[in-house]
Amino acid sequence: MIKTLNAPTIDDIKNAHQRIAEHAHRTPVLNSKQVDEKTGGRIFFKCENFQKVGAFKFRGASNAIFSLSEEDAKNGVATHSSGNHAQAVALAAKMRGIPAYVVMPENAPKVKVKAVKNYGAEVTFCESTLEARESTLEQVVEKTGASFIHPYDDARIIAGQGTSALELLEDHPDLDIIIAPVGGGGLLSGTALTAKSIKPDIMVIGAEPENADDAYRSFKSGELIPVKNPNTIADGLRTSLGKLPFSIITEHVDDIVTVPEESIVEAMRYVWERLNMIIEASCAVPVAAVFDGKVDVKGKKVGIIITGGNVDLDNLPW
Repeated sequence: MIKTLNAPTIDDIKNAHQRIAEHAHRTPVLNSKQVDEKTGGRIFFKCENFQKVGAFKFRGASNAIFSLSEEDAKNGVATHSSGNHAQAVALAAKMRGIPAYVVMPENAPKVKVKAVKNYGAEVTFCESTLEARESTLEQVVEKTGASFIHPYDDARIIAGQGTSALELLEDHPDLDIIIAPVGGGGLLSGTALTAKSIKPDIMVIGAEPENADDAYRSFKSGELIPVKNPNTIADGLRTSLGKLPFSIITEHVDDIVTVPEESIVEAMRYVWERLNMIIEASCAVPVAAVFDGKVDVKGKKVGIIITGGNVDLDNLPW
């Protein structure tokens, strides 16, 4: 069912940037003197929490959906997602005027489920396993004839996600390091392709929860190792690394580091309180990696992609 596509090129990423320009926000890059003093580096946050649907996922979804032919788009689009990709597909489909069908795990955050429905998508719930997501999605696609938009294992999605790093490096071309969280790997692979094409000597690092460390173990072993029912607060990073992202990450990413749950919560709360900015747990992971010293940032200019800000306010971790 999953169509294997070749890795996108920097030209694909630039074309994606042009394609989504009228639909997506160019998000701000913010920095904090307090964070710089705390870390010993200069830290620049690419704030995708201010993107449409509150997450970077809108970049990939809008690129994929607006690149569909009329024939492929006529029956709508379908996907599976725990939240942010679901919202992104729902909104991009609404903007193109086509139906969206979304399979969501039963433990998906309520705030994200509500948003998906508000954008007009039809939601089908399933058990919280990848097998359940994929089998339920197959049924939905068979019933509707919709085109499948994979959350991360798709060159169009990866190209769209890479546009965030493209903008970041346009605004700050002298960065030494870019750090992004890694779940399915669409963002990290797109970030790596973009950054290494523009500035070959830049370091690209992925950050992952210790409790969902399949990308770390896959990267270190050279073999794709799936994650099974990970227990992490970073709900956007509970999915297994995709095949296409893994092949790109293996070639272009310099390292992947992991952080414990308590560090994720501490970093998330720090950003909320000190920067007055709502971020979700998934994008607190690279912040925690810097705060914990998992990445040496002293004296360096570092970009961190803040991937989203969709948080269930009735279920905060503090």
